[in-house]
Amino acid sequence: MNQMQEMTRAAEEAGHVLLEKGCMLVTAESCTGGLIGAVCTQVPGSSSWFFGGVISYANEAKMQGLSVAEETLLTFGAVSEQTVREMCAGALQLGGNISVAVSGVAGPGGGSEEKPVGCVYIGWQLLGQEAKVERFQFSGDRQAVREATVFAALRGVKAVLNDALK
Repeated sequence: MNQMQEMTRAAEEAGHVLLEKGCMLVTAESCTGGLIGAVCTQVPGSSSWFFGGVISYANEAKMQGLSVAEETLLTFGAVSEQTVREMCAGALQLGGNISVAVSGVAGPGGGSEEKPVGCVYIGWQLLGQEAKVERFQFSGDRQAVREATVFAALRGVKAVLNDALK
């Protein structure tokens, strides 16, 4: 099984839980550049659980498309817990009732001592609740970091739904 098939399987599993819980997923993607949405829409019938999303690669896209505050970006940076929290909330303003947001350093450049290549923040938020954000440190090349982010994001969707909506 190739990597795309494995990611599609992860989306199918998340989709099953989303359907079971009556939820629609909305995405806010930076470092994955739409890969989460692409994987979700590989699944036949995903329109019943996938609302859509925003690819917010540039800071201006985060501000204009997801209502991330310029002050947040200037103070904490695009790759931060605070920015991802605001990305989650901004995505939910578009639709759906659970969001997943990702922002990270996919590489090969752009890393720092504080935020090295492979550093990714992923957040999940159910409508009406606080976002849950985790920091990950993935290894490998740019594609490996992006794929690991997709897997972690989709696993997190299942976990958040199963924890919150028992």
